[in-house]
Order: sequence, then C-alpha cells, then structure tokens
Amino acid sequence: MATRNKVLTTGFFRDRALDFRTRVVLGAAVHGASEPGAVLATVGRVEAQHAWYREWCATADATERAAVAAREAGHPVSARGGFLRAATYWACALGGVDAFREKHTEAILLPTFRRHRACWDAFIDCSGGAHERVNVRYEDTTLPGYLLRPDDSGRPRPTLVVTNGSDGALSDLWSGAGVAAALERDWNAFVYDGPGQQSMLFERGIGFRPDWEAVLTPVLDALLSRTDVDADRLAGYGLSQAGFWLPRALAFEHRLRAAVIDPGVVDVSTPWMAQLGARLTAQLDGGDREAFERGLRLATRIPALGRTLKFRARPYRHDSWFDLFTTVRTYRLLAADGARVRTPLLITDPEGEEFWPGQSRRLAGLVREAELAGFTAAEGADRHCEPLGRLVVEQRVFDWLDDRLAR
Repeated sequence: MATRNKVLTTGFFRDRALDFRTRVVLGAAVHGASEPGAVLATVGRVEAQHAWYREWCATADATERAAVAAREAGHPVSARGGFLRAATYWACALGGVDAFREKHTEAILLPTFRRHRACWDAFIDCSGGAHERVNVRYEDTTLPGYLLRPDDSGRPRPTLVVTNGSDGALSDLWSGAGVAAALERDWNAFVYDGPGQQSMLFERGIGFRPDWEAVLTPVLDALLSRTDVDADRLAGYGLSQAGFWLPRALAFEHRLRAAVIDPGVVDVSTPWMAQLGARLTAQLDGGDREAFERGLRLATRIPALGRTLKFRARPYRHDSWFDLFTTVRTYRLLAADGARVRTPLLITDPEGEEFWPGQSRRLAGLVREAELAGFTAAEGADRHCEPLGRLVVEQRVFDWLDDRLAR
C-alpha cells in the first residue's frame, strides 16, 4: 500500500525558518516569480544552514545571467521573467546570511542585497514603460517606490498600496501580497521600502518606527498627485508585520477606501517574548538590565536562537538586548488606536499561524468594521501569510475589495 506524502505537514526542513522560506519561494511560482523545478532542485542541495546561502546564490546567479543574455538578444519578455525570478532567488540568499559569523554576515549582506535590487530594477525596466520608479518624499530623504501598472496608457485605475513586513523583499510582494493579481484585474499596485525595510536599512541604516502613519501619509500624497491613480479607489494591503503597521497608520490616515490585513497583528512582541523563559521575562519586566543582558548572551549561544534573534534585531537598530526587547514591546495596537480606524478591514486568519496566533481575531475586535477571512490546511492556504495558497487568497481578497470599492 502506498504511503501518504507528508511533506506539507512534516515540512521541507526540520529547521522551521528554512521550511517557511521554502514554502514562500515555492508559492511565488504561481505568478512567475519562481520556478518550482528550480526551487526544489536548489533546496535539494541544501544540507545545512550555511548551504542555503551558497545554493541560492548559485541559482540566482545562473538565472540572472540567462536574463541578461535574453535582454541583450532582444527578448524582453524572457528577460523580464528571468530578472523577476533572479530577484526572488537573490532575496532567498539574503535570508541565509545570518548563518555565518557576524563579520562575514556584514561583508556579504549588502552585496547580496544589491544583486537582488539590480535584478528587480531590471525587471521594472523590461516592462515596456508599464512600471515606474516613484520616489516618495519622507522627512529629509525619500523612500524608493515603484508603481506597477497593467500598461503605459496612463489611464486612472484603482490602486493597491502594499506595505511590506519586517524582512521581505519587494519581489516577494509580486506573488505574496496581491501585486500580480492586482495587475491581472486592471488595477495598479504600489510597493515601497519603508524605514527599516530593505534598501532603507541595508544602504541607509534607517531603522523601524511604530508610528507608520508618518510613512503611509507621504506615500498616499505622492500617489494622489498622479493622474494614473484613481483617488476614489485606493486600497491597502499589509503583509506580515505590516499587519500591525497598516492598522496603526489607519488610526490616523483615512484616505484608503478598504484594506487587507494579512494577518492581524496587535502585539508585535509576542514571538519575541516566546523566546524568553520566565526568569528573563521577569528581569525585563523588572528593569534588571544587567541580568537580562547576561542571560541573553548565554541564550543566544544556542545556534538557532542566535540566528533568529540576530536576523530579527537588525532593523530595530539597538546594540543592547534590553533596549531591543523594550522597544519591540512598544509595537502594540492600543484599544484607542483601533477605535480610530474608519477604514473597512478584511483580516486574514490562517490556520496554523506561527507568529501571531489569535491576533487576527483580536484586531477584528478592536476596530469598527472588520471581516475575518479564515484559510485552512485543507485548501492548502494555511500558515503565516498563506504562502502556498495565494490564488485562493487572491480570489477572496479581490472579490471583497471590488465589492467595497464599488459602494
């Protein structure tokens, strides 16, 4: 008798981070941002944490070279698809840099990011004018943004404004946050790096901030100055940690007609605090900085925990563990903030949410108008941000958005 294939339940890797990254890059294939065969061939060569970076660099480099050759030979469609996949693969490599010692990590991080961003920009440039760079004025600098459109006609269209999570690349949003799906439905989509995200972190050293209204407002100002954006049909999408940032911003910024929160996040610190035992938590609560620092230094000698915390800590820009955890605990949506949100929300609630379980329902209870959208393992759309069920998610999300914007 044949045995059941359990890869989706037992995982591609025992390491949870590698397993999740594999699901994300495999799911990106649904809109051409990866190739299933290339993904499975690459992860099949990964025998340890350190090999993840090496093997994804090899796949990314080969894919980029093929895209360059297609562009030089006058094949823009092939080049465009190749550069998009290469951008995805370089982003996968970037997710593995913290497997190395800190000095080596810092030496390879920025060059790897630049290879990724160069491929993303080449993808934009191969769009025949449909996609454009848009710099957003932000305080004393600018945020790099991209308006992706179905064509270059300049016709005003409904526009999906996508806010990324804590560590995802812009190429992840193509399949993972409704960008390609928006273009298929004759919408525009706008993506950008906010403070602490991607180029803002790696090239400018600008870290996260909790008050995302200071970010979303200038983004909307920039979009509403354009004639190819329909001012009456703006919607938002907040992915992963933006499940906190976007609702927080919407407590103060009311120009979006509707927003999708995938998933809901009320307290960003929950997975951080789950890493601490009772003693460390008590030291943090009690303000015992010295004991907390000593305890974290010992705890982070555990390789998996050390990698996770080092990776997650970078955008908060703190040298002290005590200050880092204290800051992360301020990333909370208060009841008063939720009460100020006027924008109707569709909040995804996937089965098996790893990072913020139960918080989608909590967020729905804080705001005036919210609808929960559950996604299950039976339909292949479970886990954080539903990486392997994007078509299922997109159907429900865009049907809901279309209905909302038609009112």
